[in-house]
Amino acid sequence: MSDTNNSDDVLAAVRPDADPAVKDPSDWVTGDEPMTAAQRSYLDTLAREAGEEISADLTKAEASEHIERLQSETGRSSD
Repeated sequence: MSDTNNSDDVLAAVRPDADPAVKDPSDWVTGDEPMTAAQRSYLDTLAREAGEEISADLTKAEASEHIERLQSETGRSSD
């Protein structure tokens, strides 16, 4: 059994080119929880602008992925 206070313990490798503040939604601890009210509202807006129908039964991670995709498609991307 390892010592949980060992400074050599790691959970995941960090890519050198990755922004440490941005975590892949599939790695979220709460990613399997239902999407938030804010995600639902924004996703509804984006889906209307894109002319798409999206399931209202999404997880936080799934909603985030759709939001990212639709932001790019609708020109609302923050990049």
